[in-house]
Amino acid sequence: MAKKGAKKTKLTKKEYEARVPILREQLIKLQVQLKSANFPVLLVIAGVEATGKGEVINTLNGWIDPRGVEVFAFHPPTDEERARPTMWRYWRCLTPRGRIGVYAGSWYTEALREASIPRTDPKLFRHALHRIEHFERLLVADGALVVKCWLHLSKADQGARLKKLAGHPRTAWRVTTGDWQSHRAYKRIDELGRTLRRETGRTGARWTVIDAADERTRNVAVTTTLLDAFAAHVKQQPRNVPQAKRRAITPLRPEGLKKLAALPLDQHLTAPAYEEKRDKWLGKLNRLVRQAAELQRSVVFVFEGWDAAGKGGAIRRLTSAIDARDCRVIPVAKPTDEEKAHHYLWRFWRHIPRDGTVTIYDRSWYGRVLVERLEGFAREDEWRRAYTELNDFEQQLTEHGTIVVKFWLHISKAEQLRRFRHREETEYKRHKINAEDWRNRRKWRQYEIAVGDMLLLTRHAHAPWHLVAAENKRHARLQVLKLSCHQIETALAET
Repeated sequence: MAKKGAKKTKLTKKEYEARVPILREQLIKLQVQLKSANFPVLLVIAGVEATGKGEVINTLNGWIDPRGVEVFAFHPPTDEERARPTMWRYWRCLTPRGRIGVYAGSWYTEALREASIPRTDPKLFRHALHRIEHFERLLVADGALVVKCWLHLSKADQGARLKKLAGHPRTAWRVTTGDWQSHRAYKRIDELGRTLRRETGRTGARWTVIDAADERTRNVAVTTTLLDAFAAHVKQQPRNVPQAKRRAITPLRPEGLKKLAALPLDQHLTAPAYEEKRDKWLGKLNRLVRQAAELQRSVVFVFEGWDAAGKGGAIRRLTSAIDARDCRVIPVAKPTDEEKAHHYLWRFWRHIPRDGTVTIYDRSWYGRVLVERLEGFAREDEWRRAYTELNDFEQQLTEHGTIVVKFWLHISKAEQLRRFRHREETEYKRHKINAEDWRNRRKWRQYEIAVGDMLLLTRHAHAPWHLVAAENKRHARLQVLKLSCHQIETALAET
């Protein structure tokens, strides 16, 4: 929790000049140590107007190696940012492991600005704080060090600072009409700040309130807060210990296996029957996607399924009904080094479509609870909490208006073997089969368990799973078209 008040102290110029060389040396040591660490540092500088947030950041930039630091400032959202979920622009600016990100005008600024408008519904502020709390909780759980400093000024000190800045030719431009409006609304904004700190100080990313009346004291306090938090965080890092022997995969929700087993796979559809119905559903899908675009609703398709289940073919039929200029297909493979340096959801947040467009994921964020769970790429605590994280991620999409359509294409083990052998025997399909496919096949039962858990633990009304029997490819492709149309049509009817 944040401290109730900020103790007022004042450093003399001599004391300050004696402290600065020591602080600079400690900051450089922090950066050197951080380079080999497996976590990022996020320093949030927030507070009321005229507290010198920019001055603090400029001072820190002068004391540390700028090559290991990124500074982010957030202004009112642009049209591009409004066309995506609120947290999109903050996920894009997450600093990678081994570096420091300094956030001025962070994810708190817009929430506080909107809440300070008279007659704004308080529920909107609480909802925004809930989103922020969840965001920081994800980062902290992933190992990030989030250091939050709230720079505080009394109303009298704020007024004096604004007058001083406005009265000097070199700094007058820094004082805006909005700053004076903020000063007049000081009591309301101060109360909102207290609520903000109280509601977002329980995530492992606590607030430190710093009195900003004296610039030198303020600069030292922010720096020592960062240094102390880093030292404590390093001590808490787990030692390198041999990886525990992987336990047998057991179902979290046994009903999931039953759901897979109950799906009839003996569906059949002749070529003439498929062609007769295909064009009807392709036409309807085209109309619905265009209608969604007119309403500024984006559509996200998620395709998961067994190797050789026909995801690629289903996606090709789907895209034939959509204007290629407004559609993007993203094949999800192993994460790159850049992606590994961030939270696992970072690479998916980056590709969220803007309003009115379509994105199709050939495999997706569900790798966290499938391959990463089975292969040990994620620790047990990581993949267990991922179910909640993935549900919340999709909820943020749908709250924004995105229509999320999810498919699991299901085939039998025998049918997969037949398709694998066909690929090996067909020259132009040989590139689609490799040793990893065969290795994954040997873990069929384990994957069945993980799939069953995924289907039950990540099903929700705003983004349901569609389980498609894909033994017959024509049947599967037609089902994908029909189910897509039904879900999009239902979502648009609720607009």
